[in-house]
Amino acid sequence: MSDFVPEFKGTAEQETELKKVIDAHKSTPGCLMRVMQEAQGIYGYLPKEVQIMIADGLGVSLSEVYGVATFYTQFALMPKGKHRISLCLGTACYVKGADKILEALEQKLGIKCGECTADGLFSLDSCRCVGACGLAPVMMVDDDVHGKLTVDMLDGILDSYREG
Repeated sequence: MSDFVPEFKGTAEQETELKKVIDAHKSTPGCLMRVMQEAQGIYGYLPKEVQIMIADGLGVSLSEVYGVATFYTQFALMPKGKHRISLCLGTACYVKGADKILEALEQKLGIKCGECTADGLFSLDSCRCVGACGLAPVMMVDDDVHGKLTVDMLDGILDSYREG
């Protein structure tokens, strides 16, 4: 992953909503996960600025919030795109060239796996299996399965989401 950190673009309304969530739960023991889940629902991800607000609001350390955010895969530290690409890197897909597909996607989108394009249109992630091994290599874009991928197919697939 690169050192790219997107500019935090939280609004006053989002901050007010998060403060209400914190106030509603801060007297409940073990509320950190619940607050973080609701915060991610408000912001779409958990940037450092939001983690600091949670830590300060609940009276816990920033390292505790960060530790939970990085331990559980349900939490995202980077924003997600309008279209979420998830490329399978499981055994069947990898053997059939998923690594080359990933390299090409990173080049075409100008981002690394785990990042979001500057325009917010695409985010790129990998996974271990989507359960479509017979279609390897496979990627999901939102809820759409694209199988038997080749590098030559990527421009057409990406363009269909840009236009749609």
